[in-house]
Amino acid sequence: MQMIRAIVRPEKASEVLAGLMAAGFPAVTKISVYGRGKQRGLKVGEVHYDELPKELLMLVVPDHERDLVLKTILAAARTGEGHFGDGKIFVSSVDEVYTISSGVKEA
Repeated sequence: MQMIRAIVRPEKASEVLAGLMAAGFPAVTKISVYGRGKQRGLKVGEVHYDELPKELLMLVVPDHERDLVLKTILAAARTGEGHFGDGKIFVSSVDEVYTISSGVKEA
């Protein structure tokens, strides 16, 4: 299984969630976060915004569905070619998953 964490622009989060739902991935955790990327924030006139609002979307999927989820997120979150600040996607392996209510280890 794979955990996919996508940090996206707040205005793109609903499009990403809708795309994931349409692709058959309704289970997503969404957290409002703040941070900055390589551009070190944003300067508008004389005002420098050190941290920008983003949305963190997390989901766990079977290994064979990883590429479909990645393509879905990339298509929905991108604002255009070469635009800074569209976000990042992190993929990591999940060794074990347990359902809290039943205590059952999932396969």
